[in-house]
Amino acid sequence: KMYSDSLENTFTYIYDRSMLNGDVAKIIIPEGYKFLDRDQAQRVLSDIWGNPYDDSVMGLLLKEDESPVETSYAIEISYSEEGYIEDDDAQDMDYDDLLSEMQSDVKESNPERSKLGYGTVDLIGWATKPYYDQDNKKLYWAKELLFEDEETSTLNYNIRVLGRKGFMNLNVIGDMDTLEDVENNLDPILGSVSFNTGYKYSEFDPDFDDVAAYGIGGLIAGKILAKAGFFALILKFWKFIAIGGIALIAGVKKMFFGSKEQPVIEAHKDDSEVS
Repeated sequence: KMYSDSLENTFTYIYDRSMLNGDVAKIIIPEGYKFLDRDQAQRVLSDIWGNPYDDSVMGLLLKEDESPVETSYAIEISYSEEGYIEDDDAQDMDYDDLLSEMQSDVKESNPERSKLGYGTVDLIGWATKPYYDQDNKKLYWAKELLFEDEETSTLNYNIRVLGRKGFMNLNVIGDMDTLEDVENNLDPILGSVSFNTGYKYSEFDPDFDDVAAYGIGGLIAGKILAKAGFFALILKFWKFIAIGGIALIAGVKKMFFGSKEQPVIEAHKDDSEVS
């Protein structure tokens, strides 16, 4: 408690609005939440939660009455400039078939996970089936994951806001019992992030702008450049690691990778990020 309180006093939260990735996009902080800018978010993710440094991170959204040490879930916001995502496949997408493909990819990735010293993982299914808002160019879906030696499932809630040159990522990771809370706040969360003029999806110029090598289906499956499997996505986007010796509640007390013991004095992890 003393550690949590002293740590909380070192942060300066934003409650109104903030720019993201320079002038590319902005966030209007939804009611009931608070925001940490890029530098402070990096401090939480790397120094406190022990994640590898990720320069794509733009900020961190937390519940207003929670802290980085005691939080039910947090929303990491980042930007991926991987090209314009063509959305022609969204209307005809069979998400049940896509799920089956992703589940097969997960099973195939487990031997490699074990080799690297991490527990296996099962993709149980959709916690929220993918939905694409054609008008506002926003996509969201949620997966239920079960890690080896864990009794409860992990929620991985994904939101993508499409733009001219790439997309904003809003990634929520917590226990499955946070799903209702996230769903109840989905509209304000979805509405909080938008691209600025010059970077909007509608401003795509085929003569100057690059097109991504995958569409909506590849974005959901995590098949970057249509080749990297689910394992690459897991490695790229794992986030929540407990500080050694401090028991954090709900989702933060779990590593997205699963369980792996660390010395009490250790507040980081040496494993390199794979993309």
